[in-house]
Amino acid sequence: MSEDDILVSRVGRLGHIRLNRPKALNSLTLDMVRRFARSLDEFGEDDGTIAVLVTGAGERGLCAGGDIRGLFECRGQGENPYKQFWREEYRLNARIASFPKPYVVVMDGVVMGGGVGVSAHGNRRLATERTRLAMPETGVGFIPDVGGTWLLTRDKGAGIYMGLSGAMVGPADAIHVGLADLCVDSRDIPRLISRLEHCARPQDVDAALLDLACATGESVLNDNRALLDEVTTLDRVEDIIAALVVADSAFAREAAREIGRKSPTSLRLTHELLKRAKRSDSLEVCLVREFRVACALLDTHDLHEGVRAAIIDKDKNPKWSPATLAEVDDATIAALLAGSSDEPPRFEPWGRPASGGA
Repeated sequence: MSEDDILVSRVGRLGHIRLNRPKALNSLTLDMVRRFARSLDEFGEDDGTIAVLVTGAGERGLCAGGDIRGLFECRGQGENPYKQFWREEYRLNARIASFPKPYVVVMDGVVMGGGVGVSAHGNRRLATERTRLAMPETGVGFIPDVGGTWLLTRDKGAGIYMGLSGAMVGPADAIHVGLADLCVDSRDIPRLISRLEHCARPQDVDAALLDLACATGESVLNDNRALLDEVTTLDRVEDIIAALVVADSAFAREAAREIGRKSPTSLRLTHELLKRAKRSDSLEVCLVREFRVACALLDTHDLHEGVRAAIIDKDKNPKWSPATLAEVDDATIAALLAGSSDEPPRFEPWGRPASGGA
């Protein structure tokens, strides 16, 4: 990694972490995760730093997630480096979620996958009118990870719908689902940064954010809340799709089509993970579960076919196997949910010793 892939600075009492791979939509590498984590630890332990700001370089997005091309290239080459990437990335996600100071993240432009992990776990999350947020993993044969199963189940149906469909949403929907807190105009970002750099106390940070907050516009997910809350209580993905078809609105028909395009294996796996996350009592439990399942998916057909279709050949025409939900074997899902035996991430809550997940 070039040191320039993440720019770290402190102005006044504000620590600033800036993802700096704009040509790659600021996608994360392992070295970037490590430098981000070290910088966050340093700012968290520094009494002179009252808040941390996280931004992405360029105007296209905060972060499009992890750099997943290697998932295709590493297949069958022994110990997969993505296990270590996820182990350290998920530790960072939990570290962000428990950060003891204001963690201000500007979710401008595209925010997907790992980008959600470094933003939506924060305690002061700012969308803009350009925010395009998604957890699109079922479209590449994977699962919502980086704590996505936890984040998407804190409310009712809208988050579950996002996890299954991979739907991309704007600022109003991101706030409705609980993945963002406020909206600011992208033109005000330079003014926001200047205000934060002049803050002397944590409460000054909140005053600056509230002063620059703007209206979000209409939330499509809120408009369809009753429908989503109802259909996502159903036991099977097939039942959810059928209920959306029967609802016969433009939104419901498109939602059914979008879910139906995704990997059938990933849909069944994701649905079960989301149900388990709803019953879980901590982010860390969900992260360990996601890690074990993610590692188990590394040698599966749909993950590599999904990456091929989306990233390598870019034909957007994956050939899933099995091709339908009805063909997905219960034993296959049970084995994937049992996960791998790889060492899980170890979490280090602020001020307490490191601990493993459960």
